[in-house]
Amino acid sequence: MKLAILLQYVLPHHFLTRIANFLVRIEYPPFKNFLIGNAVRKFKIDMNEAVVDNPFAYKSFNDFFTRRLRLNERNIDLTQDCVIAPADGKVSQMGRIYDDAIVQAKEHAFTLCELLGDQQAAEKYEKGWFLNIYLSPRDYHRIHMPMTGRLVETVYIPGRLFSVAPWAARAIPNLFSRNERLVCHFETRHGPMCVVLVGAMLVSGIETIWGGDEIPVFSSSILRKDYRGKEINLAQFSEIARFNFGSTVICFWPSDAVTLFDFELESKTAVGQKLGEVTLENSWCFYNTIINKFGGEVK
Repeated sequence: MKLAILLQYVLPHHFLTRIANFLVRIEYPPFKNFLIGNAVRKFKIDMNEAVVDNPFAYKSFNDFFTRRLRLNERNIDLTQDCVIAPADGKVSQMGRIYDDAIVQAKEHAFTLCELLGDQQAAEKYEKGWFLNIYLSPRDYHRIHMPMTGRLVETVYIPGRLFSVAPWAARAIPNLFSRNERLVCHFETRHGPMCVVLVGAMLVSGIETIWGGDEIPVFSSSILRKDYRGKEINLAQFSEIARFNFGSTVICFWPSDAVTLFDFELESKTAVGQKLGEVTLENSWCFYNTIINKFGGEVK
């Protein structure tokens, strides 16, 4: 394990990611089938829920890795008075935010300001709630809206690409605030909401339904995109993004907006699973009608 941690510091993260970005998109059948077959065996990937359940029918490894699931077959009760899981995965950490501190793992914490790259944005979530979900290589890699909202702004923050696996989170200080990430700010009926998509070693891309390819941009500068006035309204459970390899999604809410249930760490989550309740009395309402339909998808 010590060697694995040491390699995280010395390996050329972005160079390896560029190579992975190329390899996972090769459509030559013997090659892509070799990668897919190994992944299915190694990670014990269940194809029963996939829209296309034959793993070798996908045109590339990346196409397979970002496969769609038959989510309409899950027993999901969508109501506007709850918070739902944005991804299939495991609860890495969750809880309240005090003094700008977010728990990463035992003996490790980082600040929300560092993660978001914006002190003013971080202040909105003081004494609020955070939820960190880790997506392993075997999981569904599309991210969905935890609650109905409107996109306000995205912020790309450059950084390293350390692994975000649990063992790395326990060993590498400030991991999530050091990694490359896309910060997505939303307005909801109950206040602001933030969804942070964290890149990781060999994560060869993050795509959103509103902007297409967001990562990798391999930029050394913070990139902000303002979506105010563009009316990008997203219903609860709508697909918003996808990872082109396993990673982490972290969500934030103000203190008076939601109350999350108490989940044990490493508990499994499923997209659409109820994770908490919203505070209906909150007066942040930015529009009076619930969005009932959303059209659009990552191609």
